[in-house]
Parts: sequence; structure tokens; C-alpha cells
Amino acid sequence: MARALRPPRFPFKPPRIPKIPRLPRTDEPYEDVFDEMTLQEHLEELRSRIVKTCMSIGVAFIAGAVLAGPLLENIKDQANIEEGAGFDILSPTEPITTYFKVALYIAIGFTMPIIVWQLIGFLAPGLTRKEKRVLFSSLPFVSILFLGGAAYAFFFAAPRAFDFLSSFQSDLFQWTPQGEEIISFYLTLMIGLGLAFELPIVMFLLAKLNIVGTKRMREYRKYAAMVLLVVSAIITPSTDPINMAIVAMPLLALYELGIIIGRVFARPARRI
Repeated sequence: MARALRPPRFPFKPPRIPKIPRLPRTDEPYEDVFDEMTLQEHLEELRSRIVKTCMSIGVAFIAGAVLAGPLLENIKDQANIEEGAGFDILSPTEPITTYFKVALYIAIGFTMPIIVWQLIGFLAPGLTRKEKRVLFSSLPFVSILFLGGAAYAFFFAAPRAFDFLSSFQSDLFQWTPQGEEIISFYLTLMIGLGLAFELPIVMFLLAKLNIVGTKRMREYRKYAAMVLLVVSAIITPSTDPINMAIVAMPLLALYELGIIIGRVFARPARRI
């Protein structure tokens, strides 16, 4: 009986296929390494950043001193001061103090990006890698929104407010406001709206860092509207509802914009 033929044996073993290492998942947390600093090092860091901020404001103050005159002239025209008349003053030193006060505020407005950069740079050693990336990426929008709020106050909100106030019961009241009060009106409105216009950035950061989600923001919309109305009443120097509405309307629109931005750009990372 014939023997069954066996398949020939190979003198070598087939090579083993190496295992492909598992790639890390995008939702796994990074191992953050925080810079440990002593109290003296923290104080030195704070002093260094304060000095840099003050130096930047000092340099910008030169430009502010040049622009303060044209800005005051524009404010006088928008405040409906009589042609050929100037701001009313109560003290001999009020013109120079008001002039340089306006110059200082202009310098602070110019150096706002540097101020925010130094503040985040001081807080950065205690932040995670994700928090640093989110904060530094939002810096340009912080400056843009602040300037947008200040511009809205200067070119729209304040002139409309003075048009209303100067014509209110004009047969009973003579419109001769003090210069210091007019300047404070403008500065309060510009700084308040400049900070209030940061609302979409704050909402984006809260959503991106998983502190408050956009769903919760939509649920608390009516409570947020009440808070924004109170903030508008604080920002508005006058107590009339028209000027309060001029301030409140863009804030309510910015809240809705913040929900949209958070929903589109602050989605959590998907698993792979």
C-alpha cells in the first residue's frame, strides 16, 4: 500500500508580525507638569509683570496725551455744548486733571492686550495644558471685543444718550452740564461696555473648559436676561429707560452669540 505523501517542511518559520502599538485616545487626559515656585519667586514674577505693564502704559501715555485734545473736542460736540463754549469747571486744576485723566484712559485702552497678556502669563504656571491653549487662543478676541464695546459706546450709545438728555424738558432746564460729569459719563460708558462685550469670550471659556455647558446656558436664558438688565442699569450713568435699553440690547444679543459660539467651537473631543 502506497504511503501518503507529506507536504515538504520548510527549513524556516514564517516571520512574526509585530503588534501595532495602540495610539493614545484624544479624550485621555495629559499628564500636566506644573512649575513649582516659591513665594519669593511668585512675588518676583508679579513685580516683573507689573513693571512691564506700567512701562507699556507709560509709553502709550505719550500717544494718549496727543490724542486727548481731539477726543475732548469730539466729546464736546457730541454732548451738544453751545457753539464757541467750553466745558464748565468748578476748580482751577480741573482742566489739567481732566485732560491727563483722559490721556491715561486712552493709554490703558491701547495697552489692554498687553495687560491681559501679562495677567495670563502670571497665571499660566498654575494652569493645565488645555487651559493654557484655550486662554492664549482667545487673547485676540478679547482685545477686539473690548475695542468694539468702547467704540459702540463712543460712536452710538453716548451721542444718543446726550441727544435725549439735552432735549428732555428743554423749556424748563438749561443744558449746561459740568465738564467733569460729561467726561465721567463717557469713560464709565466706554469702559463698562468694553468689559461687557467680553461676554461671548467668557461663555466660550466656560463651555470649552466644561464648567457650564451651552445646554445649561439656554436653560438659564431668562435669569441671564435679568442679570444683564441689572448690569445695564449699573453701566448706564443715567436712570432713564431709553439709555438703559441702548446698553441692554447688544448685551442680550451677545449672550445669544455666546451660546452659538460655545455650541459650535466648544464641543467636547470625540472618542476614537
